Amino acid sequence: MSDSLPLRLVLASASPARRKLLQAAGIEPDVLVSGVDESLVMADRAEELCLELARLKAQAVLTRLSPAADQRTLVVGCDSVLAFDGEILGKPADPADATRRWQRMRGRSGVLHSGHCLIDVVAGRRAEAVASTTVHFADISDDEIATYVASGEPLAVAGAFTIDGLGGPFVERIEGDPGTVVGLSMPLLRRLLAELDLRITDLWTKVAPGGQAVEPLGNVRS
Repeated sequence: MSDSLPLRLVLASASPARRKLLQAAGIEPDVLVSGVDESLVMADRAEELCLELARLKAQAVLTRLSPAADQRTLVVGCDSVLAFDGEILGKPADPADATRRWQRMRGRSGVLHSGHCLIDVVAGRRAEAVASTTVHFADISDDEIATYVASGEPLAVAGAFTIDGLGGPFVERIEGDPGTVVGLSMPLLRRLLAELDLRITDLWTKVAPGGQAVEPLGNVRS
């Protein structure tokens, strides 16, 4: 494979937070939503569930791609769940569910697991793993919970909280990579790329000032 062959990364997620993480790290991904119905997938352990969902998302997007011969295409699928009190918590079902969760979680801690599945489309190779981070929640009041739930943010995210949005003040501290909690661990992505004989610097791009053109900064190794 040519060293000059450009890399294309396709993010199999509608999450703007995951896209922002990649962009902040110098990577401009294409976005293609998988359409996987997460409610149909079951597992006994949070780590197994998030990794299986990441696989399904990446595979669903893979089947819809037509890779160009002059481009090396990668697909990354991610999924996050919170393990708390022996339960696996994805997105809340409704505001009442989000409220009940926060009433239980406040002043306590859980573990946020994010599954990652990276597929090299042409080579047919795959690397996958789970990143886990312990989250310590603040002991927030009923009024704070009600106001936060009314914002709508907890309904759109696994575990009913964020650290990079309105929920940030309600998280006292974390133990691990903050990107895991956002939904995509950049250090883990770097390691998965290495398993496919790639460097994360191969994905660095530069957006031309005042325009949308993207110029590759790194080269793909054979």
